[in-house]
Amino acid sequence: MSTPLQAVRGMNDVLPDEAEQRLWLEGVLANWFARYGYRHMRTPLLEHTALFRRAIGEATDIVEKEMYTFTDALNNESLTLRPEATASTVRAAIEHSLLYEGPRRLWYQGPMYRHERPQKGRYREFYQFGAEAIGFAGPQADAELIVMCAALWKELGLEGIRLELNTIGSSEERAAYRADLVKHLQAHASALDADATRRLHTNPLRVLDSKNPRVREVVAGAPALMGYLGEASRAHFEQLQRLLAAAGVSFTVNAKLVRGLDYYNLTVFEWISDRLGAQATVCGGGRYDGLFAQLGGKPAPGVGFAAGVERLMALLAASGRAAPGRQADAYVVHQGEGTLEYAFTLAEDLRAAGYAVVLHAGGGSFKSQMKKADANGAALALIVGEDELKAAAVTVKPLRDARPQQQVARAALAARLRDFLKGS
Repeated sequence: MSTPLQAVRGMNDVLPDEAEQRLWLEGVLANWFARYGYRHMRTPLLEHTALFRRAIGEATDIVEKEMYTFTDALNNESLTLRPEATASTVRAAIEHSLLYEGPRRLWYQGPMYRHERPQKGRYREFYQFGAEAIGFAGPQADAELIVMCAALWKELGLEGIRLELNTIGSSEERAAYRADLVKHLQAHASALDADATRRLHTNPLRVLDSKNPRVREVVAGAPALMGYLGEASRAHFEQLQRLLAAAGVSFTVNAKLVRGLDYYNLTVFEWISDRLGAQATVCGGGRYDGLFAQLGGKPAPGVGFAAGVERLMALLAASGRAAPGRQADAYVVHQGEGTLEYAFTLAEDLRAAGYAVVLHAGGGSFKSQMKKADANGAALALIVGEDELKAAAVTVKPLRDARPQQQVARAALAARLRDFLKGS
């Protein structure tokens, strides 16, 4: 007998209980995005590898170590499973001229792929939802996205998610800062770990968010990026803070927050929870005004965020927030010659009338079928025996309270069922 196959490591099956929770969350998200005027779009799972190399940056961890990349033998082209969705959204906006008629508010959800070491809250196939406000310059769009997130946490009943905020200025300002930061890090090279040493000349800003205590001591003495910002960058950040304060959103300015993608400029932010262990970031994002031109499009501003579904589901579970599951309204049991056909069409008629109905399958006595009806969680059992068949009727038995069962004419059942479900 052959060994049963299992899922690829880090790529998990989502079984019915959790899948139903996710469906509920997706409904909440769709309504929430719609309230802010964001429209849904979808991009392919596979993109040309060049898209991510150009957008995310050659020297980032994602591109260097984490992408699922392969050569399509038929076309001899390098393809990659998307590790994030902002680059794909901007590529689609350029390809389909989405900004021709003006700025757009867009949102997405779906699976992303990164070859990381699997651990709680971090998987190789993981789901994200996110928003992209493209064509909008200025801090108002930044503030809107952040305030949206605060509203979502409140709607979901989640507490203890704090906001960290920073500005990383323009590319020119970062270039000047980077030169001085490299000098400082080189002067303390003996205290840098292998990761910081590797990043020293490729992506030195990422050294700022190192978790190594020795490296953090070096970083603490580094020059501050804020001192390299010009008037426009400072004004953008100050206005953003005023808008957040006006909306009642509290935050901490974290001068070491830089995010891990090269396309960011000006605003960067993260929503963080202490209830997720090592994977503390629930949601993160920032502004990417240079990305359109970087990908070959006409220059246009943009800002967005992405949030991890698995981490959000973990927070909901830790907070005791279970999605309101929907049980069946009725479970149809049947026994006797001719009752299966009667029950089969009855169930379909009730579904057409808008009810959630499960039809028993597999035979068995009325007693065994009633046990399955109870275990199913349905509110009512609809009993079809030979007596009901002869009378063109159905016996309705409440399963969640002590009300007596009643026989109802089949022709009247669809109209009467609502009263039974209300308890009358």
